[in-house]
Amino acid sequence: MSVPLSSEFSIPTHRQIGATDHPDQDGPCTYLCGNSLGPLSKRSNTLVQEELNAWSTRAVNGHFSTHPYGRGWAEFADHITPLFAEIVGAHEKEVACMGTLTANLHLMMDSFYKPTAERYKILCEAKAFPSDQYAFASQAVAHGLDPANVVLEISPRPGEYTLREQDILDTIAREGASIALVIFSGVQYYSGQWFPIKTITRAAQEQGCICGWDLAHAVGNVPLALHDWNVDFAVWCTYKYLNAGPGSIAGLYVHEKWKETELPKFAGWWGHDPVTRFDMPPKFSPIEGAQGFQQSNPSILSSAALLGSLQVFKDAGMMQPLRERSIVLTGTLEKLLQQSKYFVPTEEAAVWQSTRPAFTVITPADPASRGAQLSLLFLSDGLMPRIHDGLARLGVIGDERKPDVIRLAPAPLFNSLKDCEQAAAFLERIFDSLA
Repeated sequence: MSVPLSSEFSIPTHRQIGATDHPDQDGPCTYLCGNSLGPLSKRSNTLVQEELNAWSTRAVNGHFSTHPYGRGWAEFADHITPLFAEIVGAHEKEVACMGTLTANLHLMMDSFYKPTAERYKILCEAKAFPSDQYAFASQAVAHGLDPANVVLEISPRPGEYTLREQDILDTIAREGASIALVIFSGVQYYSGQWFPIKTITRAAQEQGCICGWDLAHAVGNVPLALHDWNVDFAVWCTYKYLNAGPGSIAGLYVHEKWKETELPKFAGWWGHDPVTRFDMPPKFSPIEGAQGFQQSNPSILSSAALLGSLQVFKDAGMMQPLRERSIVLTGTLEKLLQQSKYFVPTEEAAVWQSTRPAFTVITPADPASRGAQLSLLFLSDGLMPRIHDGLARLGVIGDERKPDVIRLAPAPLFNSLKDCEQAAAFLERIFDSLA
């Protein structure tokens, strides 16, 4: 397993994050929260500083050839588009760097969700990320429909924590004639389950459904081949595994098969043909493909932060070598967690009656069904916050999902086997202190 590129990132120290119980206050913390917010890459820091300098020394002229670093703002996204295309497995005309995750989801649903009297349902996983749930419901309302009748959610079987592939496929086969849109998370934010994107997409389309994906927790985490899988559309954010900074600019994908039939409904000048964009013609002439959906100028500072991180991905060889490393890291963390005297298998957790402090891992054990994230479910009421606070005091940064889950994600770009060992050892220490 190759050495991580941790030297390319600024990992906070124990002192900076308030890890008061760690003896090495000036050492880097154990940062296992890249699934929520990736750390700052040093290259992103440099590029943002360069754009600030360009702004201060060129002002409006920075949009064009006088940009001091050769990244004129009018064409800035041209540096990002090929990297986006490579990381999601798409053609360059199929991707756009634009907007925010939920805004892009609404744009895509407005184009692809076309309910009729017979075909009107939206199929998704139960406990989809709340912003997606809000979007689904509001799209139903916008079409004069009742979300309770429109949004069809699939839940895990009783006593289970993740969805079975066959249950998804059976639902599509059974309900397909009434489903207008199938839309799942590529990787489920809560459980960490990686859904079989290719298989679900094919099954949905065989029933006449459109199939789209929210890749917020998948992009930069697992290998993707959106074009070859014939995915209709996809959206993603860039502040998680892509490390582009809090609230950073997002991404959008539209398969090239739709370039003639699904043109942008809500036109904006940045989606206009760049050859004549600054001529300000009265009639909108969209860029072919996904980039025609752009509306306003992209945030250059946010785009610069994204570009810096994507350059690190490129240097690492993009997703295949990172995936190989990810499998080793996540597998190691899982093995160490299972060696804990407080660990119980998921089948026991489902019927757990004891008040003894304990936890299980609800993320699928099969590496083909998960990315870097492991979701730990704590089995006693009120236990999770105490564990989370204890880990934070020792410098292990994961994130909590109330009431009882902590997510830990050893991201292969910057995490190491030592991080996995530290997290497992400190978790055991905290359990011992509570027991």
